[in-house]
Amino acid sequence: MTEAKDKDGAIPTNLRPLLVLEAMARAGVPVTPTEVNQTLGLPKPTIHRLFATLEAEGFIQREIDGRGYSPGQRLRWMATGLLSSLRIRSARVAILTQIAESIGETCNIALPDREGMVYLDRVETKWPLRIQLPVGTLVPFYCTAAGKMYLSQLDEKHLRNYVTSGALTARTDATITDPDALLEEIRITRKRGYSTDNAEFMDGMIAVAVPILESNGRLVSTLSFHAPETRLSLRDAVAHVPQLKAAAQKLSSLIDEGGLPG
Repeated sequence: MTEAKDKDGAIPTNLRPLLVLEAMARAGVPVTPTEVNQTLGLPKPTIHRLFATLEAEGFIQREIDGRGYSPGQRLRWMATGLLSSLRIRSARVAILTQIAESIGETCNIALPDREGMVYLDRVETKWPLRIQLPVGTLVPFYCTAAGKMYLSQLDEKHLRNYVTSGALTARTDATITDPDALLEEIRITRKRGYSTDNAEFMDGMIAVAVPILESNGRLVSTLSFHAPETRLSLRDAVAHVPQLKAAAQKLSSLIDEGGLPG
């Protein structure tokens, strides 16, 4: 952070909002002005004024507890727009295409958003029978493989807050709607390192997901594939986890090169 300071040791005024957003991105969980300021060391009125301005402009938003803040809609739109540029996507899509052709099913990269996971990239299967979930689709956390993978990266406090405060609406007969059962499912996911969707989001569709991590081990996005269960059973789908993890490792290597958010 010393590089961001001028010769007098002060952070230039026009750089402060960017450093606040950077600190929030690095945290990866809702943060308070006080927590961010432990790194920046700004006067207390200044850090609170910065948060108020960023919130008013839609770059950050207050959490339900009234204390923490997370990225707002404008900041998420910026991130998605940058990540979708053709130059940045080329290497990422090449890896995605390779794994999709190897497995023979539609593969996706999804990013966590406030309300669920958003599909950033996808490569379609060549089978005529396929499930249409185009880029930009928002899917729930609790009943999708990508979403459950994200939930498995939350600490117990944030995970419990999510499963007990959100409406776990049944999408199919297989959707897990009991908070305790979902907690157990997420804990199993965390332990084994991959997640599944056993027709919980859409009737007749199964899916498997693994995390794409940055160098400090934080989840950045997820890599998943889905298929009709008439063509591929969940047991057979899980057999592809080693291939998924190998591809996710290649995608992780792109983070420092700017191919994925980090």
